[in-house]
Amino acid sequence: MNPFSLALGEDQLAVRDWLHGFAADVMRPAAAEWDEREETPWPIIQEAAKIGIYSMDFYAQQFFDPSGVGIPVAMEELFWGDAGIGLSIVGTTLAAVALLANGTDEQIGTWAPQMFGTPEDVKVAAFCSSEPDAGSDVSALRTKAVYDQAKDEWVLNGTKTWATNGGIAAVHVIVATVDPELGARGQASFVVPPGTPGLSQGQKFKKHGIRASHTAEVVLDAVRVPGSCLLGGKEKLDERLARAREGVRKSGRNAAMATFEASRPAVGAQAIGIARAAYEVALDYARTRVQFGRPIIDNQGVAFTLADMRTRIDAARLLVWRASWMAANQQPFTAAEGSMSKLYAGETAKWVTAQAMQILGGNGFTREYPVERMHRDSAIYTIFEGTSEIQRLVIARAISGLPIR
Repeated sequence: MNPFSLALGEDQLAVRDWLHGFAADVMRPAAAEWDEREETPWPIIQEAAKIGIYSMDFYAQQFFDPSGVGIPVAMEELFWGDAGIGLSIVGTTLAAVALLANGTDEQIGTWAPQMFGTPEDVKVAAFCSSEPDAGSDVSALRTKAVYDQAKDEWVLNGTKTWATNGGIAAVHVIVATVDPELGARGQASFVVPPGTPGLSQGQKFKKHGIRASHTAEVVLDAVRVPGSCLLGGKEKLDERLARAREGVRKSGRNAAMATFEASRPAVGAQAIGIARAAYEVALDYARTRVQFGRPIIDNQGVAFTLADMRTRIDAARLLVWRASWMAANQQPFTAAEGSMSKLYAGETAKWVTAQAMQILGGNGFTREYPVERMHRDSAIYTIFEGTSEIQRLVIARAISGLPIR
């Protein structure tokens, strides 16, 4: 087991500084423009690909960092740069995590490269779980996958919503129900290859925040994929379903939840990046803004707020790093530590950005300063990949051992 440490090694510091430079020099100058345009920032994704930030190799290196903090450090720096552009750069990783969590080695080798493309021909991928009538309740998914044994194909029908990169992705990973009677245990994940007939983009959402990140519905109309596109393979699925029908609950994790469990600390790190960025703007403003003959940070009301902001950010980071270290060292989340990290970091980002706006006063409410955008961006972190209420439910069940509803 790798010992837990708060000290970053030389390689980790080098990666952090490299990402910080990209965030400061490339992402931040473009943040307001792409927020206004509400379009995928393909040129910036391509710049990230050219220098190796947008690639499976880079994220794999961070993911397999034995300390566990490689991914959180990377996420924090990129989202310190800008959340909308950051999510455009890292959105593909959610589909990649689903592939890694559920796929075979052969499937990973086949589909992971196609999710990212090349620096000359950049691609993105989408993970599609939520539906119009099934968000937090993943057991209520209506998208169905039916096996056509004669052709060794799966036929997918349904509508997905809130899909990052949905419709514009080269590769879509779809969570679908194969046995409705089993609820969440009757689901599986499927890869839909590029150009597959029947998959189309539905409504593209115009959002309150993270506007540079593409979010849309994905419509599946008799989409046929080869049997090899079932992540994990049919033999493994049949065994899992048989155990589920016999009532053996230890037969494996739900396909969607396996992805969310792995990604929650990373999402928390994104929220920390936003909070840190807003805190730094507010701190600099408080030092330089003069009212009644002195900088406003001389007032305890402002100074104490900044102290609380910094304290909450550091506490959130510690929770994220702990959960990330536990995951990297195969330590079970006995108290839902992954959910703790995402819950606290998301709530912290929303609170810190609101306080930053308050410190800037009227300026904080204008687009001349970035904190209003950061505040809009932060709002999603108490909603997506498990609302704060769902995180509390998961934690409560873990610490009580009871099926709390």
